[in-house]
Amino acid sequence: MQTPPPLAPVLIWSIPISVNFLEQFRATPNLLTLMRLFIIPFLVIAILDGHFRIAFALFLLAGASDALDGLLARMLSQRTMLGQYLDPIADKLLLSTLFVVLTHVSLIPRYVTVLVFSRDLGILLISTLLYATNTLRDFRPTILGKLNTLIQIIGVIVVMCERLYSSSSLILVRDGLLRVVAVLAPISAAQYTWTVIRRINAQQPTIV
Repeated sequence: MQTPPPLAPVLIWSIPISVNFLEQFRATPNLLTLMRLFIIPFLVIAILDGHFRIAFALFLLAGASDALDGLLARMLSQRTMLGQYLDPIADKLLLSTLFVVLTHVSLIPRYVTVLVFSRDLGILLISTLLYATNTLRDFRPTILGKLNTLIQIIGVIVVMCERLYSSSSLILVRDGLLRVVAVLAPISAAQYTWTVIRRINAQQPTIV
């Protein structure tokens, strides 16, 4: 059995990496992740057509599949290399797509989406460069990064709820959450950069 990929050194792989790559698609958690990807275009269509009840239901279904695939991966011992890469990609693609389409229909300010995308693009470029040059292979999310993602999810939920149940209190909560996202995006990017620099320095041999 091969060793786990360096991107996730602390994980224990329950399905050997030597298993055929296509065979890993049959794992139940990966099928749920693929379903989440399959939901995205229908979610976009529902929002563009103004069917926010359907959009909200699809978003909740996607969220449920996200929680369930991790649970099943542990219960069924079906953690795979494919799943470790595919799951965060599906999550980020879902959120990023929602921010774009909700901005398109004027429900999220453009500056918020620009800040969110700038952060994600910057982190992606840094991670790709460090991985390609074999400088660093450990890209664990930071605390602020996790908090930023959580606030983004709550913000999207509140934006949709405001369309379903219009109220002044929901509008205030929505605006407040989006401002928090706009602030956390660059701050979490700075923390991520600082954390990566510290990890790189920690790997450098000490000169005596």
